[in-house]
Amino acid sequence: MRKLGANGPIVSAMGLGCLTMTGFYGRAGDEKESVTTILSALDLGINFLDTADVYGPFINEALVGRAIRDRRNEVVLATKFGIVRTEDPNFRGVNGRPEYVRTSCEGSLRRLGVETIDLYYQHRLDPNTPVEETVGAMAQLVREGKIRYLGLSEVGPATLRRAHETYPITALQSEYSLWARDPEEHVLAACRELGVGFVAYSPLGRGFLTGTITDLRDLEEEDYRRGLPRFQGDNFERNLKLVRGIGQIASEKRCKPGQLALAWILAQGGDIVPVFGTKRRAYLEENLRALEIALTPEDLRSIDNVVPPDAPAGQRYMEAMMKLIAD
Repeated sequence: MRKLGANGPIVSAMGLGCLTMTGFYGRAGDEKESVTTILSALDLGINFLDTADVYGPFINEALVGRAIRDRRNEVVLATKFGIVRTEDPNFRGVNGRPEYVRTSCEGSLRRLGVETIDLYYQHRLDPNTPVEETVGAMAQLVREGKIRYLGLSEVGPATLRRAHETYPITALQSEYSLWARDPEEHVLAACRELGVGFVAYSPLGRGFLTGTITDLRDLEEEDYRRGLPRFQGDNFERNLKLVRGIGQIASEKRCKPGQLALAWILAQGGDIVPVFGTKRRAYLEENLRALEIALTPEDLRSIDNVVPPDAPAGQRYMEAMMKLIAD
C-alpha cells in the first residue's frame, strides 16, 4: 500500500486501469472476463481503479460501476473529465469550463452508480479556461460531497502550482515508464515539494515494454496504437531494440520484461503509483508479481544504460494530442 500524496487516500502500490476493457487497444474485451478481472484485482489487494468518461466513450464507467456495485467500500475510485470526443474517432477536444465540470461529474456519478467519486481528474488542461476556474468548480463539488480528492493529468509544474494554490491537488497523473521519462525533469520534484502524489499511467509503454509486440501486425486494425509515432517505421525498430535490452536484463532477473518495467517504476519512489491496464486475469496476476522483484542499485544502473531517458524514438502521441500537454 502507498499513500497518495501528503493528504490523500491509502491505495494499493499498483492500480488497475480499465481503459482497454471497452476497446481503444483493439476490440473491447469480453464483459464477463473484464468484470471478473476487476473483482479478481480486489481479491488480490488492488483497491485503486482508474477509468474516465472518454473511455468508450462513457461505457467504461458503466462497466466499472457494474463490477463494483456490491464492493464499493473496497475501492478507491478514480475517473476523469475534460477530453471531448465526437463521431470522428480521431478528434480530441478539451473543455474545462465550470459548467462542464459539474455536468461531467454528475454524468460520471450516474454511470458509475456511486454517490461520491474518490479521485476526480481534469484529464487535459483547457487552454481557453484558466485552471483556477476549473479547479474552483471541482472544489465546489468536494464541498457538496460529490468528490473527495482532486487530480490533474499531463500538466507541468507551473500549472500544478497554480491549481494547488486554488485548492489542494492530491494526485497528478502522467505517462511514466522506461520509455516515457519526461516527469523526471521537473514534474516529480514539483509533486514532492507540494505533497502531491504521482500516478504513472502506461507504465508498460502501451504494452510495448512487455516484449509481446514485435511487429505492427501484432496489433488489430482498429488498435489506437497503430497511429502513434513510436509504433511507426524506423521508430518501431529502434524502440524494439530497447525492449530486447530490457528482455535480457529480465532474463537475468528471472522475470518477464513487463514485470521488470513495473518493478523499475515501483523503485523510483514510494510516492509513485503505477496504473497498468489489462482486461484479462492472466495478465493481472502476471503484472502483480512485479511486487516481488527487488532491484538493486546495480540493476537500476544496468537498466539506465540499456534505456537512458532520451532513448525512445518518436513522440508519445500524435501532434494534436501532444498540444494538449500543458506546462
